[in-house]
Amino acid sequence: MVLFNRLLLPALAAALLTTACTEAPKEAVRLPIMGERDVRPRADGGPADTVFATVPRFRLVDQAGQTITNQTFAGRAYVADFFFATCPGICPKMQGELLKVYTKYATDPRVAFLSHTIDPAHDSISVLQDYAHRLDVRDAARWHFATTGAHGEPTAKDTVFQLAQAYFTAALPDKQAPGGFAHNGTFALVDDQGHIRGLYDSLNPKEVARLFTELPILLAEIDGRKKGVAGK
Repeated sequence: MVLFNRLLLPALAAALLTTACTEAPKEAVRLPIMGERDVRPRADGGPADTVFATVPRFRLVDQAGQTITNQTFAGRAYVADFFFATCPGICPKMQGELLKVYTKYATDPRVAFLSHTIDPAHDSISVLQDYAHRLDVRDAARWHFATTGAHGEPTAKDTVFQLAQAYFTAALPDKQAPGGFAHNGTFALVDDQGHIRGLYDSLNPKEVARLFTELPILLAEIDGRKKGVAGK
């Protein structure tokens, strides 16, 4: 019996090693794409194409007076939120949590940040600049505090509320709410193609921790996509 075991164990070890070596590699973790999708048949009869929702077109002005659009974030991931400078409620906590993410990625050109004011009537470029400085955010090219109202649009508030809906964030005027606006503290993680890949409650430490975990996953995907494009 002992001799049998001595003969059998090497064979079992070899079999296990062969299995381990030939086992198919696991697929890389991939974040979901949020929102609606459209399945479109192909003219050549091939497999249908799935078109995923993207953040709608926008044209904003940030605290440096620079116009920013979707193209500003092309090729990068970014984290978006909605706030207003005079907010006496959740904004200080929310922006403090986003500041932690910004600090970690302050020197990483693959990541940007976009904070939309929901009070364009008050939050002028100078107000936004002061707000950014009070957070010690000096690089406007990395963290944009942006308004829809700097171009003089009469429907600036409506525009930013529509954007909030597109980012799956609740924001609306409310005279009963602190500061006159009701909104939640959602962070939206957006990829290099404008797809929303994650939503996080900034007031929940576990959700912020999840953002720290999932952002590197998205960056790895973006890096892989860039290598693929470069190799074509």
